[in-house]
Amino acid sequence: MTPEPVGIKRELMKGNVAICAGAIAAGCRFYYGYPITPQNDIPEYLSAHLPPIGGTFLQAESEVATINYLLGTSASGKRVMTSSSGPGISLMQEGLSYMAGSELPAVIVNISRSGPGLGGIAPSQGDYFQATKCGGHGGYRMPVLAPHSVQEMYSLTMLAFDLADKYRNPVMILGDAVIGQMKEPFVPTSYVSTVPEEKPWSLTGCAGRPRRIIKSLHLKDDEIEAHNWKLHRKYMTMREEEVRSEPTHLEGAGIVIVAFGTAARVSKTAIQWARAEGLPVGMLRPVTLFPFPSREVDEAVSRADAVLVIEMNTGQMLEDVLISTRHHDKIRFLGKPCAIPTPEEILQEIRSLAGEIGVKAGNVR
Repeated sequence: MTPEPVGIKRELMKGNVAICAGAIAAGCRFYYGYPITPQNDIPEYLSAHLPPIGGTFLQAESEVATINYLLGTSASGKRVMTSSSGPGISLMQEGLSYMAGSELPAVIVNISRSGPGLGGIAPSQGDYFQATKCGGHGGYRMPVLAPHSVQEMYSLTMLAFDLADKYRNPVMILGDAVIGQMKEPFVPTSYVSTVPEEKPWSLTGCAGRPRRIIKSLHLKDDEIEAHNWKLHRKYMTMREEEVRSEPTHLEGAGIVIVAFGTAARVSKTAIQWARAEGLPVGMLRPVTLFPFPSREVDEAVSRADAVLVIEMNTGQMLEDVLISTRHHDKIRFLGKPCAIPTPEEILQEIRSLAGEIGVKAGNVR
């Protein structure tokens, strides 16, 4: 094993707690939420750690109240966060639409569980549509970040606050019960802001400055149409500037896996085993689910002989993969709606797919 560089400090931490550490490092001092499994470690941790540093923790009476507390705090220019799971995020959809329409930044964490309905507490990626297509009214969008490790639960939370302020828009972190509950070592890197601290639009009182108005209601002639086109231009800028993905062993890969979050993490083990057998397998992992890495997916599909989309649902990201490329004949799907695909299951799919398309084992690096 290669020794770690001197001075690197690693901490053993649960994924949900790493989100809290990232939020505090990024300057978040306001959290509102309502309990729901499997994200309760987040409010539990922040209830103990925010007040001693001058922050505010409030357990709201419901998720509907929660998102409106976020709206008010964000309007005052403060960094604010909430967390929940699928059913709770559903109750926040109206407020999220109001925040997007009012151009208010905040970070919303979804540690997703199985559904629809009450479903259960098993891990799932069934909230992909809810997150990326935005369930609230009016046609808004928000960046969606999909961590696949405790390290990313920390670092992507810090990024989420910067993206929220950069675009004056809600940002979602879409995790699941596996990443939220697992513990592993990570490096608590320093936070370096990429956005100005000053927020000239925020409501901090009128004395000594021009009047400021934050609203989502537009009644003058053509005002709402102009506002919608303004928002659309912002979402297009996100598509141009904020796409993030991780390629793994794509060079010379005859078979490419596309997966995110926990499904991608498990797939990495299967890819390691497959390559040890001489099968040329790689992976493209979307880190941003919106904006989706359509160009990168199309390039990977074009070069590969076959693509295996793996999700912990019945095929939600699959739709975005199909939209991204015309090579639909190359695409296969492995879904586990309320369970974790095992490395053994994925390896067996890789072997079957290699036999189907005639990919032969050889020496791969």
